Amino acid sequence: MAKLTQEMKEMVMTQQCFHATVSKEGVPNIAPKRSTRVFNDETLIFSEGTGGTTYKNILDGSKIAIAVVNRDILDGYRFLGTPKVIVEGEIYDKSAELSLKAGMPKPKAVILIHIDEIYSLKLGPMAGKKIG
Repeated sequence: MAKLTQEMKEMVMTQQCFHATVSKEGVPNIAPKRSTRVFNDETLIFSEGTGGTTYKNILDGSKIAIAVVNRDILDGYRFLGTPKVIVEGEIYDKSAELSLKAGMPKPKAVILIHIDEIYSLKLGPMAGKKIG
């Protein structure tokens, strides 16, 4: 079970995250998700506002990869995970409230991503190495 460090959490909360999924036909998709945030030490969360390709791929069973990089310090992480779609309940309601406060539309769903593996995107010998 992969766990987020405080450094990872801070990077997710302060930098743009990009989410990669794949269609049933094997077509890759990557999209920025500015609503990405930390749910707990082993889980990320984002609000799915558009219901586009990322959402369709997740509904079709795609795993997800999330990349976050801080260009100023040449460091970053790739999180591989298993998504869970939430369309009602307390987690959805709280996330929808955050989206509305941030000027974004009410989400079609909230996606929890259980982190299965973590890789370094740090420049140098650690680049691409599994760290969690």
